[in-house]
Amino acid sequence: MGTFCSVIKFENLQELKRLCHWGPIIALGVIAICSTMAMIDSVLWYWPLHTTGGSVNFIMLINWTVMILYNYFNAMFVGPGFVPLGWKPENSQDSMYLQYCKVCQAYKAPRSHHCRKCNRCVMKMDHHCPWINNCCGYQNHASFILFLLLAPLGCIHAAFIFVMTMYTQLYDRLSFGWNTVKIDMSAARKDPRPVVPFGLAAFASTLFALGLALGTTIAVGMLFFIQIKIILRNKTSIESWIEEKAKDRIQYYQLDEVFVFPYDMGSRWKNFKQVFTWSGVPEGDGLEWPIREGCHQYSLTVEQLKQKADKRVRSVRYKVIEDYSGACCPLNKGIKTFFASPCTEEPRIRLQKGEFILATRGLRYWLYGDKILDDSFIEGVSRIRGWFPRNCVEKCPCDAETDQAPEGEKKNR
Repeated sequence: MGTFCSVIKFENLQELKRLCHWGPIIALGVIAICSTMAMIDSVLWYWPLHTTGGSVNFIMLINWTVMILYNYFNAMFVGPGFVPLGWKPENSQDSMYLQYCKVCQAYKAPRSHHCRKCNRCVMKMDHHCPWINNCCGYQNHASFILFLLLAPLGCIHAAFIFVMTMYTQLYDRLSFGWNTVKIDMSAARKDPRPVVPFGLAAFASTLFALGLALGTTIAVGMLFFIQIKIILRNKTSIESWIEEKAKDRIQYYQLDEVFVFPYDMGSRWKNFKQVFTWSGVPEGDGLEWPIREGCHQYSLTVEQLKQKADKRVRSVRYKVIEDYSGACCPLNKGIKTFFASPCTEEPRIRLQKGEFILATRGLRYWLYGDKILDDSFIEGVSRIRGWFPRNCVEKCPCDAETDQAPEGEKKNR
């Protein structure tokens, strides 16, 4: 019993460490600033104990804060759900349609992907969100979407309070100053309405909170519309990208085939219910999914295998001609390289002169690829992959590339 309790405490402590990250610190800081300032300004603008409207306004403000924090912490601590370590399909023959994860020592279930940040295979992974310091996936997708909906709505309410507070307080001060010129001071003292203190510091704080509220409304609101759009098609961000690459692959090779996304139920309402349920528990077990008529259970995973093979064929081999420290924005690689650094949490890889890289995609000044290690094809050894500057490498000649590339990385020409 004591061991069981100690394990629970240890796991809870590990989960609480998610708060010690710049994403949750900034997100909770914005929520705290906007909520606190909105409550203070509500007292200044619309005293809740005097009128019914003031009471409703104050209760709604508290309600926004509670619901936002509830869904935020749900998305963070409930997590997306992970594929069990060592998982494999019930029918052993189905493993030929799946990718194998060496880190988790398991097959990647349909719709699951390995997250380098979480170091686990995530069920129905959408993306790794730095603001919750966790992945968004099968179990917490609904909570994450509700957070994206409630945060802009709460910020709009708070922004309205900020604007009305600044307007009414400044108007009252101007009116009071104008009246003191026209009437006797003794008459002014008889005015029963108090002048609420609203100095320069309060004005600056309210203005700052207004900027945060408007910025959050725009940024989070845009993310909400992007997410709800793909949910109504029963997709994730990664699956939308896979579908685009499938069309590109078919067009590039001029193949006589059509890729049909297997999980679109054909109805937006049915797709919506795959994520949002009355019980709050998503449908299914996160490993097997209902598919549309005419599709195979492993249609998407087969397409992923095709794209993975195609990526190796179309990858380009480079030789490192200049050392690179792995810095996010290197100053010594040129101004254009510095300012064109990829805006992503994907890693950078350290390079040393003479090493070889297989580049799979790239930007104008940066490339993304895998470093070729001497033992990179030994079972259980993962590659080192990430972004690196273009001006640190040069393309290998085709004949040298074919002759020197390790087994399995030679181009099919």
